[in-house]
Amino acid sequence: MTISDLPPINASLNVLATVFLTLGYIFIKRKKQNAHRNCMIAAFITSTVFLACYLTYHFNVTAVTKFQGQGIARPIYFFILITHIILAVIIVPLVLITLSRGLKQRFEAHKRIARWTWPLWMYVSVTGVIVYMMLYVWFPPK
Repeated sequence: MTISDLPPINASLNVLATVFLTLGYIFIKRKKQNAHRNCMIAAFITSTVFLACYLTYHFNVTAVTKFQGQGIARPIYFFILITHIILAVIIVPLVLITLSRGLKQRFEAHKRIARWTWPLWMYVSVTGVIVYMMLYVWFPPK
């Protein structure tokens, strides 16, 4: 494995986090707290591994991959990218606080913040995959 293998691995980790987030949501709606907890911990671990791989890639690759799309694809890509980056920074402390409250069984406080954390975390995970697809699959570097 080389550094250049990390972008598709990162996208796969985002897909996996999205699956865990979705299952966690379904489980809590069905009042299956243990399954919910396990899925959310798995989403956290998956997202943490993603972050480590993402930082490793960007600290080791000096060249910038330029977006090759043209027309309407450009503003769409940059809107998704910018919102993804901003929310990715915001989501880190939200996830840590939400996870901490849940593990401490402070369920009312956990529930209040999770209403914000879950959709933002889901957005960041899904848009991470979309950014990858737009940058490397749909409009690949030349």
